Amino acid sequence: MSLGRSTSMGLVGLAGNAVTVEVDISDGLPHYNLLGLPDAALTESRDRVRAALTNSGEVWPNRKVTVSLSPAWLPKSGSSFDLSIALSILVASGSLSQESIDSTLILGELALDGSIRGVNGVLPALIAGHREQITRAIIPVANIDEGALLESMKIVAFNHLSELLVFLRTGVGTSATPDQIEVDNQSLLDFEDVAGQSRARFGAEVAAAGGHHLLLIGPPGAGKTMIASRIPTILPPLTTEESLEVTALHSVAGTLSQRSPMSRIAPIVAPHHSATRVAMVGGGAHVIRPGACSLAHHGVLFIDEAPECATGILDSLRQPLESGTITIARSIGNITFPSQFLLVLAANPCPCGKFAGRGLACSCSSVQVRRYLGKLSGPLMDRIDMRITVEPVGRADISSQTLGESSAVIAQRVLAARTIAAQRFAGRGFTLNSQIPARDLRTDFKPDRQAMAFLHDELDRERLTARGLHKVIRLGWTLADLAGRNQPTLEDVTQAYALREGGIS
Repeated sequence: MSLGRSTSMGLVGLAGNAVTVEVDISDGLPHYNLLGLPDAALTESRDRVRAALTNSGEVWPNRKVTVSLSPAWLPKSGSSFDLSIALSILVASGSLSQESIDSTLILGELALDGSIRGVNGVLPALIAGHREQITRAIIPVANIDEGALLESMKIVAFNHLSELLVFLRTGVGTSATPDQIEVDNQSLLDFEDVAGQSRARFGAEVAAAGGHHLLLIGPPGAGKTMIASRIPTILPPLTTEESLEVTALHSVAGTLSQRSPMSRIAPIVAPHHSATRVAMVGGGAHVIRPGACSLAHHGVLFIDEAPECATGILDSLRQPLESGTITIARSIGNITFPSQFLLVLAANPCPCGKFAGRGLACSCSSVQVRRYLGKLSGPLMDRIDMRITVEPVGRADISSQTLGESSAVIAQRVLAARTIAAQRFAGRGFTLNSQIPARDLRTDFKPDRQAMAFLHDELDRERLTARGLHKVIRLGWTLADLAGRNQPTLEDVTQAYALREGGIS
């Protein structure tokens, strides 16, 4: 019986499904048949595997070769099955023992010369393999840094098929080891670089402390982008679990070249305002990949020139803003990616951007100004916690030789506030003030009586929606935590209301 069997992994989003690669070599006319719902890239594996084997000194069986990928109902995509198919063919032809690849997860694309190339999604595939009780994995050297994150599996990585075969046949050979990667604990960006802008700096601190969404409105050159890009430097470092989740998302999307797999710094993703809806929320025809809102998971999604986004792009973020996940429906199935991010929008006050201060240099009419900011829909704006006006930097701020607070100092206050909140919410399934369920806001986490009376008056005057009231209370809790108070007072709630309406009381 000429049968070879190996194990690979098929990814659907972040979920991995173990795929058994079976190869049968039988008498008959030379033919190669691939079964198991392969896509175009996988169908082309025949020529890649044949060239890789012959150029590595192996013999291609001149007989009928049938390759089956099971479960057969699961669509298979990508080139990560190449190496598993090649090894199964060698087992079926009798030139490699079945025992050498048993209980081993095999991932890798083959070049025509036999080189083993890196593939996307190695980390989530390894995590899924570990859950299937697989103890060893063969991966490309290009993915060794991802493999090193999963310490519970033995990772074997080689650059070339011939080197791997020597290792499997004789046990002789040295697997590649990960480079010494330093975890990013510091960044070149710092809030010390921001001149003035005390209101916007305070808004960024509150946003980081409670996970609140932020809109910065100001003229060009006022520092909106500078402030937004520095918010990750005041966020607490990612936990090991969060870091693995972020790395897995970037691995599936193929963007790990922009981020160290071992980084503990919260990610920041800043798509251009011309980005499509698929680029923003994820999607694809044959392979569904995460979009910007998922790549910013546990970090910051920054959209500059927000009113310039095409119709419907920003509104597509409404689901992940509420649920912390994004579900993408396609003909091949529904996939849900985590999308818990801090949204920061930046906008000019008008089309010409000069409607600031007294607005003397602005050439836009009042209708143009209203139409411009009206591009940010009401339902989206109702989900934004704070709207901060960023005024032009004055001469005194630019000429001052005194630097503002550093990111390290602000980060200490943010961490202290988050620690207080986490202790308060222990055992409830959430840790941030922005995540307090509406039901708990009416029972266990109400502000004091005067604060609630103020909010009820604003609700009766129709100045607040029910969602807006909840947003103000959550924001009030963050302000109370930063001030060291056990419960939001009228002062905290009025300040939160002012931040939501576009200023600071």
